[in-house]
Amino acid sequence: MSNEYMNDALDWNSSIEKESEFELLPEGEYAFTVESLERARFAGSEKMSACPVANITLVITDDSGSQHKVFDSLYLHKKSEWKLSQFFIGIGQKKKGEPLNPRWNEVPGSTGRLELTINEYTAKDGTKKKNNKVSRYLPKEFKAWSPGGGF
Repeated sequence: MSNEYMNDALDWNSSIEKESEFELLPEGEYAFTVESLERARFAGSEKMSACPVANITLVITDDSGSQHKVFDSLYLHKKSEWKLSQFFIGIGQKKKGEPLNPRWNEVPGSTGRLELTINEYTAKDGTKKKNNKVSRYLPKEFKAWSPGGGF
């Protein structure tokens, strides 16, 4: 668990005021910044064996300049190696067609672009819900340098 909320327990007489900040974004392409990365362990499932997982919090900036948080998980498993490559190409650490030993400590603060979709699911209580899901990370576009022109 993040240290951010370690001393923020409420008691039975506490006043509460904060409400949900979740806002469903329309499908499309967005700029993002990686706000944080939490190393965890995926316990495994019928489809994939246990493995490390990087849970990342992305800050998405919409067309109006408003910021929204989207969460994604990067499984360190051969089955999802394609997504790891896509992510690291997207933040500019990996070059297409070349191997990479990820520099995980450089992930927070990284920027890129991604494509969001709307994910529909059934919650444990049986209600139908929607959230945003990263469908793909787009390759990082680097601006070419030219003498006297900057970047």
